[in-house]
Amino acid sequence: MNPAADSLHERLRLDKWLWAARFFKTRTLASDSIDAGRIHLNEARAKPSREVRIGDRLDIQTGEVRYVVIVRALSGRRGPAEEARTLYEETADSLARREAERERRRIQPEPSQMLHGRPTKTQRREIDRMRARIRGE
Repeated sequence: MNPAADSLHERLRLDKWLWAARFFKTRTLASDSIDAGRIHLNEARAKPSREVRIGDRLDIQTGEVRYVVIVRALSGRRGPAEEARTLYEETADSLARREAERERRRIQPEPSQMLHGRPTKTQRREIDRMRARIRGE
C-alpha cells in the first residue's frame, strides 16, 4: 500500500474504507453495520456508498467497543494490520474511554463469561431447589 499514491484518490466508499482499515472482515459486514446505524460519518448516519475523505470523523461501534477515528489516508486495498492502522488516527478521548472500559472488564468480568455450556444434572437439581425456595414451595 502506497499512501502517497492512494492520496491521489480524494474519496472512497465508506464500506470499502472500513474493510481496508480492518474494522470489519468483509465489506458486507461493514455495509450491514452502516445500515444498522452503528457507523456515523461526521456525526451523521451514513450509507455504505457514502464517500469518505481525508479528515472525516468516524464513530464506529463494533460489538461493545466504540472507536472515534479521524481518516488520515485512503486505500481500497486491504493490507496488513500495520498498514491499516496508518489509514486512521484514533482520538485521545476514544483511546482513554476504551482503556477505561478494558480495565473495568478486567476488574469486574461479566458473570456470563464464567458459564460454560449447559448445567450438569447436579447443577440443574440445585437450580430447581433454589427456584422452589423462591416460590415458597
